[in-house]
Amino acid sequence: MKFSKNIILVSVMLFVFLAAACKKNKQTATIENDPPGSPPKTWQEHWGGPHTFLLNRVYFDSDVAVYYDPSMDKSVTWPYKTMSDTWKYVKKTYGAFGDSARLYVVLHGITTPFEETLGGGHPASYFDESHDYRNAIDCGLGDWKYPTGQQIGIPIHETGHIVCGANNGVKGSPSDVLWGDSKFMEIYNYDVLMNIGRQDEAARVYDQLKAQVDTFPRAGSQWFKNWFYPIYSKYGHAAVLSKYFKLLAANYPKMPNPHGAEYTQNLNWGEFIHFWSGATGDNMKAQATFAFGWTDEWEQQFRQAQKDFTNVKYAY
Repeated sequence: MKFSKNIILVSVMLFVFLAAACKKNKQTATIENDPPGSPPKTWQEHWGGPHTFLLNRVYFDSDVAVYYDPSMDKSVTWPYKTMSDTWKYVKKTYGAFGDSARLYVVLHGITTPFEETLGGGHPASYFDESHDYRNAIDCGLGDWKYPTGQQIGIPIHETGHIVCGANNGVKGSPSDVLWGDSKFMEIYNYDVLMNIGRQDEAARVYDQLKAQVDTFPRAGSQWFKNWFYPIYSKYGHAAVLSKYFKLLAANYPKMPNPHGAEYTQNLNWGEFIHFWSGATGDNMKAQATFAFGWTDEWEQQFRQAQKDFTNVKYAY
């Protein structure tokens, strides 16, 4: 009888153990299985050069998916919220960018001479096969510890290229030929920082850019101080930046693209001033003259733009 009782006791204990184990395994499986529509847990780089790493997803939410390469310091977590807040603000301000609600953020840690070629950053949009038709940024630095300076500036800068190059369903940035890689990004970064709770960093950027002198379109030009910031501060902050892209998408020459449309030409200076005049609602010739000078060629281009794009309205 005693022997039977021991068997029963052992059996009960075994049943409890197995039940607990099954429950634990079920919980683990539930945790490990992503909800439908989740970004992939890994992403194999295939966009040329040194970009051959198998990336691991370290964070995702409804606005962002963050991937680290094997050299990234996994204790660095500030990009999760910062880039999620950035993309959420971008969509609120500039509209949707394709079907994907998420920004894919790839960060590289630079720890070897080979990895130095991963430095800086580049963007891709939902128009680009190279990054699997995802809105993505890819950035590399030797130190990602703190969300200041270039650590926060480079990733936000790269999202600005998506804004310029995939806005309102049109591929391409016809303004790049005039403002280059960084001039719009200066006011863009400032605005984003102001609107994601980083006014401290925005103030540092403002002080830096206010003193910056550029070599184009003429020596001594100050794009931020004399062009973008006056427009931004007087005509509605991000609303005027967004309106510029909306006017381009609605009126500038384009052709069909499998994912929407694509610009067929670049802006000249007269067209550039014309579309910014439409965005502000004021004739911006005087501000352009103050910021960049004015030439007879620009005058001819400006008058022609007023004839070519009559839906861009402002007081001539």
